This record gives sequence, C-alpha cells and structure tokens, in this order.
Amino acid sequence: MRRYQIVDMHCDVVSKMLQNPAISFTDDESLDVSLERLQQGQVKAQCFAIYLSEHLGKPRFEHILHSIDVFQRRILNHREMRWIRCQNDWNQLEQTDQIGALLSLEGVDGLEGDLTYVDLCFQLGVRLVGFTWNYANWAADGILEPRNGGFTLKGRKLIERCDELGLIMDVSHLSEAGFWELHARTASKYIASHSNARAICGHPRNLTDEQIKYMIARGGRIGMNFFPPFVRANAPAAIHDLLKHIEHICSLGGSKTIMLGSDFDGIDRFITNLEHSGKYENLRNALLQRYPEDLVNGFLYKNASTFMSGALPK
Repeated sequence: MRRYQIVDMHCDVVSKMLQNPAISFTDDESLDVSLERLQQGQVKAQCFAIYLSEHLGKPRFEHILHSIDVFQRRILNHREMRWIRCQNDWNQLEQTDQIGALLSLEGVDGLEGDLTYVDLCFQLGVRLVGFTWNYANWAADGILEPRNGGFTLKGRKLIERCDELGLIMDVSHLSEAGFWELHARTASKYIASHSNARAICGHPRNLTDEQIKYMIARGGRIGMNFFPPFVRANAPAAIHDLLKHIEHICSLGGSKTIMLGSDFDGIDRFITNLEHSGKYENLRNALLQRYPEDLVNGFLYKNASTFMSGALPK
C-alpha cells in the first residue's frame, strides 16, 4: 500500500511531559503523540510546541528553558527522531527513515518582554513563534481578549526581530487586529499552525474568509485543528466535518495552503476515529474518497514540506 506521509504542525506533548516527568515519549498511552503512534500514523515531521500551562504560575523564561530541556533529553534522545533547525535538515530528512522534530513557541509570555530571550530561543532551536495564547500579554492581544487590540510597542519590535532571525511567525490565537497588523508590518510568509475556517464553524479561534484569502495571497499555510469545538458547532465531530473546512478553504483557492495542525495533547475531546496520531490512516482514507492523490498528498505532507523547505533558515 502506498505511504502517505504526514506533517503535523502543532502538538502539546512537551507541556504534558514538563508537568509529569514520569511520562515516556516512547509509548506512553497518556500521550496522543508518542513515538509509537507517530510511526503507526506514518508521520514524517512533528512540530512540538512550548506552551506554558497556568499550572506553572507566572510564565518565566526558565519555564521555556525547562521545556527545551524536555524536548532535547526526552524526545530527541530517541534515534528515530531528527532535530530540524534549517533548510538542509529538512531536505536531508526526506532521505532518511527518521521523524523530523521542530520546536515552536506558543505564546511569548515566558520571554518576559526581553528580546534577548528571543535570540536565545533561536540559538536553542526554536523556529516558530506564536505571539499569544487566547489572552493579552506584553506583545499583543489574543483572540479572546475583549478589546481586540493589536501589537504593543515591544510586540512590534518582536515582529522585527523575528524577521531578522528568520523565525516563522504563527497567527493562531492572535487577535484579528493583531493579524492585520502583522500582515501590514512584515513581508514574510506566516502560518496559522492550528486553526480552521470560521465560515464552517463560528468559533473565534477560526479564521475568517478574508484572513484566509490574505494568507493564500501571501503564500502562508493553515494547519487544520482537530479540536471538536473548532470543527463543528455541536459535538461530537466526525472526520467528514473536518473535511468541510478543507473543502471551504479549497473553494477560496487555498488547496496549496492547507496542512495539518492537530493540537493533540492540548485537547481533551477528539474527532471520532481521529483520537491520536496513530489514526491518521482514517483521515487519509476519507480524503482519498473525495480528492485525487496529489491533493491529498498536499494536504497531508507536501504543502507543509514545500513551505518549511523555503521558510526555515539556510
């Protein structure tokens, strides 16, 4: 049977493992994304987010450092995993049987407003930055912040620093005002690592058609999120409900914009038959019933791969 490889641009494994040192990445059933399940689902590359849970207290840079340590010592210590930090790493990955591991920052709260920490994160291998979680921080407003503000003065400096370093910017969780300000302030391509289409499901975490069209025009990417409240208004959600978001973005001209951003290990409800990364075959089969092979390969792998091979630092 033909292999349909997967790129998933968002999971919260590191956050879970940071809070529970007993969790093993190898095959722990408490993880939606484990090495065993990545292999089962034919995942070729997985992006691991640094998300600082409120259980940690006030976000500090030391929490980010501890998260990076978890990533390096408890995930990358498996020989089946390969750290991806530059274009050459990505291109070489395709010649191996290893699984690529990318590191992202979900919310910059723990940077404490210090741009030197941005440089340090880059040196330590972080390659993608989401500015906020749902609420406001020192850099910008999140999507659930009632005032819907954009970036602060320091946040605007952060955009400039990301551009200088080559950090890929992520608009998932960012306020609508912040989205439009980022679009105006950078010429770089950016992504929404784990967001769906608001026209299909009206949750504010999803993107409007206008946002989607601008991302398509910029050459960005949108990762389909598997959290049921973002997939359909009334649970439970099925795979065919997720396909409605893919179809809608395609109708806007975004067939090459779609990728996957599962949000596994950051969610507590699941799409039926898509409960962890070992079940990607069910998504592949559903897509192949509706779309030709080249499009399916694009959604699952190629769209993300093409983007990353050009957007990562040289």
